[in-house]
Amino acid sequence: MYSIFQKKPKLQDLIPQGYIDIHSHILPGIDDGVQTIEQTIEIMESLMSKGFTKCIATPHINPGVWNNNPEIIKNIYQQTKESLQYNQQRMLVHCASEYMINDTFIPRLTSEPLMPLKDNYVLVELSYVNPPLGLSEIMFEIIQKGYQPILAHPERYLYYHRNVITYENLRNMGVMFQLNLLSSVGYYGPAVAKIADLLLKENYIDFVGSDIHHMRHVQAFEDKIIIKYESQLQNAMAKNAFFSI
Repeated sequence: MYSIFQKKPKLQDLIPQGYIDIHSHILPGIDDGVQTIEQTIEIMESLMSKGFTKCIATPHINPGVWNNNPEIIKNIYQQTKESLQYNQQRMLVHCASEYMINDTFIPRLTSEPLMPLKDNYVLVELSYVNPPLGLSEIMFEIIQKGYQPILAHPERYLYYHRNVITYENLRNMGVMFQLNLLSSVGYYGPAVAKIADLLLKENYIDFVGSDIHHMRHVQAFEDKIIIKYESQLQNAMAKNAFFSI
């Protein structure tokens, strides 16, 4: 599928001017992402050097693993902003959350407002191990509550690789997809890159995100892309301008 003789650009060379990152774990000490404010600053400076202009922090909410809530996230976000210099403050523009869809999600959905990326756009994720039961019904409930679900990194759910009709079904019911940029360089393995290409080919990808957790992720932006559908990837990058704040 991927020719070793085909010249490909580095991922960092495709970042459009004014790029807005809608998926990152750069708030320190709140989940499995950045752990210190020094690391936050290092990563933000590195991303800015690669063309990133704005960033939305999306720490995990996953009870029993990451026991975050809107109050905790907003407090850490504000503390982080106060520790940054002017240019860094201008980059870190908003905080939302990446919600794990499990048996705790529906009670949360029905009892409290969710933290959106913008307006009613909410970022959700699935377990990497097992598909959730009744995913379509859960997505329907999210939509019925007035939210627009954006499924984070659909290409990384290996259990759907042999059941790609699931992607079509989710799209048909109105679920949006956010691709991880590093999937395009094979960071998560060739199988994930292959499905990323498929989703790009089908024009299923609405937005993209870095899903930055640490400097190894930042460094991988220097790798060359291995996917075929480069123009579709660039189109998805451009669509992130919707989240300008």
